[in-house]
Amino acid sequence: MSDTPAPRLAMRGIHKAFSGVEVLRNVDFELAPGEVHALVGENGAGKSTLIKILGGVHTDYSGRILLDGRPVRFSGPRDAETHGVAVIHQELSLAGDMSVAENILLGREPRGVLGLLDRRAMRRSAEQVLQDRLGLELDVDRRVADLPISMQQMVEIAKTLGREASILVMDEPTSALSEADAERLFAVIRQLRDDGVSIIYISHRMEEIYKLADRITVLRDGELVGMSAAADLPLDELIKWMVGRSIDEFVAHGTHTPGEELMRVEDLWLREPRSQRWLVSAASFNVRAGEIVGLAGLMGSGNSELLGAVYGRFGTPQRGRVFIHGTSLAKPTPRVSLDHGVALLTNDRKSSGLVLPMSALHNASLATLARATRAGVLSGTLERRRSQPLIDRMNVRAPSLEADVATLSGGNQQKILLARWLMAEPRVLLLDEPTRGIDVAAKADVYRLLEELTSAGLGIVLITSELPELLNLADRIIVMHRGRMQAELSRTEATQENVMRAALGTADLRAAPVGG
Repeated sequence: MSDTPAPRLAMRGIHKAFSGVEVLRNVDFELAPGEVHALVGENGAGKSTLIKILGGVHTDYSGRILLDGRPVRFSGPRDAETHGVAVIHQELSLAGDMSVAENILLGREPRGVLGLLDRRAMRRSAEQVLQDRLGLELDVDRRVADLPISMQQMVEIAKTLGREASILVMDEPTSALSEADAERLFAVIRQLRDDGVSIIYISHRMEEIYKLADRITVLRDGELVGMSAAADLPLDELIKWMVGRSIDEFVAHGTHTPGEELMRVEDLWLREPRSQRWLVSAASFNVRAGEIVGLAGLMGSGNSELLGAVYGRFGTPQRGRVFIHGTSLAKPTPRVSLDHGVALLTNDRKSSGLVLPMSALHNASLATLARATRAGVLSGTLERRRSQPLIDRMNVRAPSLEADVATLSGGNQQKILLARWLMAEPRVLLLDEPTRGIDVAAKADVYRLLEELTSAGLGIVLITSELPELLNLADRIIVMHRGRMQAELSRTEATQENVMRAALGTADLRAAPVGG
């Protein structure tokens, strides 16, 4: 973009510190009208802090912000919105007990006579944003908490699109979206760009960056590494900018000979309490020592519900049995499963994983606090002694283990969660989107960890929405479609085409009975 127009946004010499720890040092960033500008870097590089300064969340910083050449300093998020800056943060900010329409129009509710809320107009406006901007048909009276995380993400996006911003920030907007929903969002982004909206796009998915971005700016350790036109920055060079060294995005999962059967699921059925529809139907599979079993499927296929049912998150399934080391768990609950050596990492670290006001140390040891007590009293020394080796092994970057886990980057939060479950010394690890929203270096750390765990004889069930990742890591892949196991594919049979055909329900590629 040699003829880049005058910037709509210019951030100059931005500096920010927390409790004396510098997180941004003299950072410059700019955004042109009608441009998609990717802001990338490892977790902890300072991206979210820079965006929170732009969005008015952090007001205590040094440096300047200029909009169309005019200096501004926002007093808060509402002030930023008034100036046309809208931010979709990585962590959702929805009110779970409110409806879809109420969330989309929150703070902008239409009023009728006497100032009363016009619910009919609210529904109409919400449906218009969802249909016209995102192409979604969704019951806007439905409670947001009852939606899957992927649909909650789309509601969050719709809420922001309704504000008609001139600068739109998207922080990992596709982290919980299916491929089809992500493509729908990409079309929206391109249309917004054509309409003159300026977009800051943050993602750890390299293919998205090169698909959408006009320019790329890279931060590392709170400093600006460089800015380039996307067409002039090859992927290998971009990764070097991000991590300061060459790195393979995928660490290959070695070939192991599976050992003894660790877990078997037989004929499991799970019903959705409100609608009474079957979320999982007749699911049967097994997990052996030293193998990674992948679960593939489109959004709503029942993958996450299956892992939750196996772990006992939803109470006793309507039918079916779970065997751990040959022992039948009559009524699986999270505590019973954990006591039998099964741990579950959920796909939403904010709402069902971390306790955000607690320290990183307490979050890591939360599942095994009893092992860090003396005479019934928690010993901080013992807790640290047990946690520190695993946290070091996970390469967690934190100013202190006493720091609130909410202050850590997404990748480091995910590592703390993994450390929590590894401290429980499980034999079977159920992982639902373990690399969601983390950077390439953190992903490599997770991949190496999975290789170490399977080499040590653990069995792993893995869900990831990134199909190349699943193909690279899994020894075999079970494909689900509408709550049923559609196919089981060996490592050699598992191609992107075969997985997608089965996920769409257009082919039954089951080569052998699942778990056979």
